[in-house]
Amino acid sequence: MSQNLLLLVLSSAVLIALFSVKRIPEGTVYTLRRFNGQARTLQPGTHLIWPLLERVVHRISLTGHVLPLDELFPLHSGSARLSGKIYWQVLDAARADALIDRADELIRARALNAARAVDNPAEETTEARNSRLKAALNDSLRDVGIVVTRVQIALA
Repeated sequence: MSQNLLLLVLSSAVLIALFSVKRIPEGTVYTLRRFNGQARTLQPGTHLIWPLLERVVHRISLTGHVLPLDELFPLHSGSARLSGKIYWQVLDAARADALIDRADELIRARALNAARAVDNPAEETTEARNSRLKAALNDSLRDVGIVVTRVQIALA
């Protein structure tokens, strides 16, 4: 009986030791949360965690993300289709952690609001529209740790 108990304790200790080593790949940041709500961010590399107290909440990729955009856009003379892509990436994972699950929706909504800010968007050139949208998005997303690297949107 004591050998079985010893084997159980040793195997449990080995499992806990294996689960407490976390390898984070390059270009990725993990956010861990404890049961008491405390959070911490792990940069790429090998880290020790508390396997029963902490859990991985987000795996945030620091490499580029692509947001396809295909929306019906109202104009003074009817409507047109606003379509293209918005390229973005996370600069500060600690600030972006709170909204990373809904980052695409946030960027989409802010891009549409910025596109509506022009009185007659049909007269604006594509290059001017893209640079204006990129600047407006970066101004509004700077505080949340996200940067827009490129905007390729056409109004058709």
